[in-house]
Amino acid sequence: MHAPLLSPLQKHLLDGWQRDFPLTPRPFAAIAEKLGFTEDAVIAAGEDLAARGIVSRLGPVVRPNTAGASTLAALACRPHEIDRMAEIVSGEPGVNHNYEREHPELPIWFVATGPDRAAVDATLDRLRAATGRDILDLPLVREYRIDLGFALDGPCRPHDHRPAKRAPNEVERRLLAALCDGLPLVAQPFAVIGARVGLDEAEVITTLQATIEAGIVKRVGFVVRHRPLGFSANAMVVFDVAEAEIDSVAEAFLGADAVTLLYRRRPAGPRWPWSLYAMIHGRDRDVVETQVRDLLARRPEPIAHRILFSTRCFKQTGARLAP
Repeated sequence: MHAPLLSPLQKHLLDGWQRDFPLTPRPFAAIAEKLGFTEDAVIAAGEDLAARGIVSRLGPVVRPNTAGASTLAALACRPHEIDRMAEIVSGEPGVNHNYEREHPELPIWFVATGPDRAAVDATLDRLRAATGRDILDLPLVREYRIDLGFALDGPCRPHDHRPAKRAPNEVERRLLAALCDGLPLVAQPFAVIGARVGLDEAEVITTLQATIEAGIVKRVGFVVRHRPLGFSANAMVVFDVAEAEIDSVAEAFLGADAVTLLYRRRPAGPRWPWSLYAMIHGRDRDVVETQVRDLLARRPEPIAHRILFSTRCFKQTGARLAP
């Protein structure tokens, strides 16, 4: 897959505003002033990125399991059933990510989110009933590197994996739920969102800033879709690591720039013993496989692992934090 043509302004937006989006009444005007463009030109560039599917939304990325609950899940089905089952999974409002990965028994991988764990369980139960298939539930145990933004060129930015300082209050929950589909691409987006949730523009900005300072929101900015940018060789690599060794193995893997996401999940018995997960987003399959070998070389002892390349993205949206 070839990378799409991006204007100089769009490259600036993707490189500079995947995080630290201006929390001001007219954020696009602030960006325009910094880059030497007009406010209308910045908004139009963002609209084009969204229309072409290069960005999924513009808004906050919430730290997992702070303002709501989530889990990674895998659905078992046969190859000829994948399209039908993926359509059922994507149709569930609680599912915000849904991918096909290279696995003979578990080809459909998705993330289920909700305001609490009971809502996530209800989503999984509905999908089991609707598909008649087994679903593995693989909840997050610990994050080591999650959603630091996506570097178009060069290494990812350093990641703060400290837990949130507190849980969100009711006003913050209401605002974050309203932002699950992102900010509107208009001159005063915070005023528009405020009108939806009963807050004025200044209250939206100060509330959002408070969630960032508390570590509830990891970043505010453009959320990039990797595949339209030419990163089609994306692999989820899973490792079977003894519990006492997981943190030290993760620490060794964090030194590799190729690792864009790294986290620990609860295994699912003998059928799915893998506990440590790394994502590598690449343009070339052979390069990604070489990066996995380099990753394993960081530890003296061999580690059982499996590489699951993504083949299709069925759905990618913001997390659903409201019933």
